[in-house]
Amino acid sequence: MTFLQLQPQEWQALTLTLQVAFAALCFALPLAVLVAFALARWQFPGHSIVNAMVHMPLVLPPVVTGYVLLLVLGRNGSVGRFLFETFGISFAFNWTGAAVAAGVMAFPLMVRPIRLAFEAVDPKLEEAASSLGAHRLVIMLVVTLPLAFPGILAGAILGFAKAMGEFGATITFVSNIPGETRTLSLALYTATQTPSGDLAAFRLTIIAAIVAFGALIASEVWARRLRKRIGSLDD
Repeated sequence: MTFLQLQPQEWQALTLTLQVAFAALCFALPLAVLVAFALARWQFPGHSIVNAMVHMPLVLPPVVTGYVLLLVLGRNGSVGRFLFETFGISFAFNWTGAAVAAGVMAFPLMVRPIRLAFEAVDPKLEEAASSLGAHRLVIMLVVTLPLAFPGILAGAILGFAKAMGEFGATITFVSNIPGETRTLSLALYTATQTPSGDLAAFRLTIIAAIVAFGALIASEVWARRLRKRIGSLDD
């Protein structure tokens, strides 16, 4: 089907989308695991406030999140100016900024299932390992994380899917620059604003659906294999 053949700029948008989504996942997932573990296992002053702050990107308009990122990480922002003048790092109007925006928007979607997975781990298993003299870090790596891994995988897939489709925060923070920040969703938006862009918009929609469907199928396969391995260990 020739209408599904991507043009060079569309291939560029697709590869950039995957690049941004993977970078966002690498940036947000480790932090999401730490925050989810802290929220699931620790009670500390301000617990509810931290929980609310984590989920703020879900309830705020994405444009607001993008504007806050621009104020903080832009070259004139408090953090952005320091990073640029000290290390030469600039996030605004750069693909790395698109990854940051996507990671921030995906972060709460990662935290929720990961937190539930940690809460579902039987504390008695950790207590048994502790009674055998295992260090807390060893218990975390050997007992807690493997048992919570299905939830971590679910959070990672949700975060990756959200990062691939992020639009509002991205276009506000890093604009819509061809070859630099124009991801698949921004390319689709651009096509819908062009009088002759209906075919390109339809083509990008199909490609985005295929990529997302493939990611979901792959995650389901990995989850089944993991459940089988955990089941065999329990037996």
